Amino acid sequence: MDLQPVPPRPPAVLRRTFEVAFWILATLLNGIANSLTVLIDVERAGLDYATWKPVLWEFSSGLVFLALVPGLVWFTRRFPVHLDTWRRQLPWHVLGSVVFSVLHVVGMVAIRKLVYATQGEVYEFSPWPREFIYEYLKDWRSYVSMVATIESYRFIRRRLKGEASLLDRADDEPAPPPGQVERPERFLVRKLGREFLVAADDIDWLQAAGNYVNLNVRGREYPLRSTMANIEAQLDPDRFARVHRSYIVNLDRLEQIEPLESGDARLQLHDGTRLPCSRSYREALRNRLVAA
Repeated sequence: MDLQPVPPRPPAVLRRTFEVAFWILATLLNGIANSLTVLIDVERAGLDYATWKPVLWEFSSGLVFLALVPGLVWFTRRFPVHLDTWRRQLPWHVLGSVVFSVLHVVGMVAIRKLVYATQGEVYEFSPWPREFIYEYLKDWRSYVSMVATIESYRFIRRRLKGEASLLDRADDEPAPPPGQVERPERFLVRKLGREFLVAADDIDWLQAAGNYVNLNVRGREYPLRSTMANIEAQLDPDRFARVHRSYIVNLDRLEQIEPLESGDARLQLHDGTRLPCSRSYREALRNRLVAA
């Protein structure tokens, strides 16, 4: 059972509502514009097509694109595109565009065949190899456009929220002895052209988010470019504990552990935030708290 923090904070609810509304509105407007364009082209060419057919063609395509957005959001988290990573991620996105197109074509053809059948007609999509190549030549542009939109939105959000980074060691500050982990005491946060420091001890909990780890500090979230394993190795083990593959918690903020029948647990922090604790980390967490 994969628990998520509940209840979601109001800003998160508003953000999710905005994101869903954006994609729905974009699909609707694009479908209307494309339908009108095709209808005009059909009229100019003097073709004998019922009005509902071009509308069906465009909206069946748009609806499948809309259904693929959650998967594309997940895929871009797994293989994010940044200026310093795009070459490494390019092969994955080439493969992703092919899978994206296959799902799009299969989905829209299924919808069209179903609607045509209700009208006593048959929708033809053959030969498949030629038609798929034709559709892919259009779909890869849609794929690139949607990925660019998702990554641009994330870039803007990171700038608005503030992006964290490890504070560079001063020139006169000695390096840690060989074999000793350098533990950051503060993180540098850049937000809208300003910079400020966040003490490591002020972090309430951390959550994995693709190639980032979100530092949650007093209700605010700052993305840090890192992996969970890397940041876990640098945090003070006497203060922070891994409780899930995607979560690390500040033990000073922990208020309650609620065991679940599945063997997992639910953690409650002092501010009311609830986080999942998987069974593989539950016993180790309990032993640490007892020892403390």
